[in-house]
Amino acid sequence: MILLSNDDGIFAPGLRALAQALSEVQQVVVSAPDREQSATGTSITLRVPLRLRIAAPIVTNIDTYAVEGSPGDSVILGLDKLAPQARMVFSGINSGQNLGDDVFISGTVGAALQGYLKGLPSVAMSVEAMQLSNLSIAGKLATLLAIRIADGRLPQELFLNVNLPAEPFELMRGIIVTNLAHRTHLDTAQAGTDGRREYYWLIRHKLERKHADNTDIWAIEHRYISITPLHTEIFAGKTVGIDKAFCDELWHDLNTDS
Repeated sequence: MILLSNDDGIFAPGLRALAQALSEVQQVVVSAPDREQSATGTSITLRVPLRLRIAAPIVTNIDTYAVEGSPGDSVILGLDKLAPQARMVFSGINSGQNLGDDVFISGTVGAALQGYLKGLPSVAMSVEAMQLSNLSIAGKLATLLAIRIADGRLPQELFLNVNLPAEPFELMRGIIVTNLAHRTHLDTAQAGTDGRREYYWLIRHKLERKHADNTDIWAIEHRYISITPLHTEIFAGKTVGIDKAFCDELWHDLNTDS
């Protein structure tokens, strides 16, 4: 069984596309925020009660739950109460890429993190372009990863951040394993006033700089699908079986009937 969540909310087209794709290979349960929760990062709710409701299935015959909380809350509730038999967690498909420093504020990645912290292989999926064809490719890639997790070709100690470029599939060049790009954004506070009180907007600026050819941003800029093993980037874990040969095999299978 796969627990599925996201940060774009229960009605997001990326969530529906991922649920449809993964349900073809395993039973899926959806536990996702009841509204858009982008940039909530790893936040969880500790000081107020959490509520959820049974929602209309986003895909036929898939149990779907809407959570009044963050993406992380949704996965914690999902694994503890709604689908304790789940053996992996997928999050997405996010509208917009999660690259470099963005992974630390991404609710998509934050949802997958909760699965990893509970000892389950977890995957965050993101695309830049939300056209149906891109969602279809991302969904197929997710099923290929789920199959390899289920049959033991990938380790259980797994926390992946997967990003697809905006180009049509026929213009993509392949799949590569990447590291996180560093110092990709600068956050500043912009002052304003409403006539009574001052306030501040936090502004996120993308830094234009050259990134090394082993980074996720470089991969996307050069039309590659990027797979970043966050368990090695963040937790100094080991990567077994995720290498160039694995990516070449995955790319071959992704091309089949695409």
